[in-house]
Amino acid sequence: MRPIENIFQLICSHILPSACIVCKVFQDHILCTHCATLLITEQLSNYECCQQCGITLTAKEIGEHRCLECETHPPYFDETYCLDRYEGMLQTALHQLKYQGRLACAHGLASAWNQLMTESLTSRQATYLLPVPLSQEKLCARGFNQAWELARRIRCARSIHKNPYILLRHHHKQQQANENRINRYKAIQEMFYINPQYRGHLESATVIVFDDVMTSGATLNEIARILKDNGVSRVINWVLLRTLRPIHQ
Repeated sequence: MRPIENIFQLICSHILPSACIVCKVFQDHILCTHCATLLITEQLSNYECCQQCGITLTAKEIGEHRCLECETHPPYFDETYCLDRYEGMLQTALHQLKYQGRLACAHGLASAWNQLMTESLTSRQATYLLPVPLSQEKLCARGFNQAWELARRIRCARSIHKNPYILLRHHHKQQQANENRINRYKAIQEMFYINPQYRGHLESATVIVFDDVMTSGATLNEIARILKDNGVSRVINWVLLRTLRPIHQ
């Protein structure tokens, strides 16, 4: 985040009242102490999750530290780190950000990430941090990319360059929210591409891809494929919210 934004938010935090993004109670912090404590207790990292796709593991999968799906059909990405489950206490705030344009929720959600995830991810080194992009048509309709609004506010190593212009997306009119897993994978193929201006910059790089929600993993898998086709050596997903199990076929 730019220094001028940090100064502005610091001033606002002292002058204007804040409402917790979860319980809506007015107090000093955008995520109140009570809700932050609950989130620490309930966050997804407290569970045994697949190291590759971040999904919660069954008892039979724990020994391998990977889910059966990743063992059987390895995705292109290498690791996934998620803050919490999609059905958890941050879902409403995320919906208000995406569908009601409440950008204050982006600050609150990023603050939750910084409070609970930054320490465990401090040692993660990468060249770039890229948000999952929207098409130009979707970006114009919504007015902002929620993945970028979150990504640009989270803390990471200074050596990691945040850039919303490297990874681009074609427009697709069909909505994927209610599609099954197979159709999601089909619909997302060839939807992403690298900005020609940055071709050659990704050779042997480690790239972090940030997304607000991971459901079937189809979008992040296709992005990882495109990145590796363009020379990236390692792809790591940072995801705000993760569904507990993939969508059934």
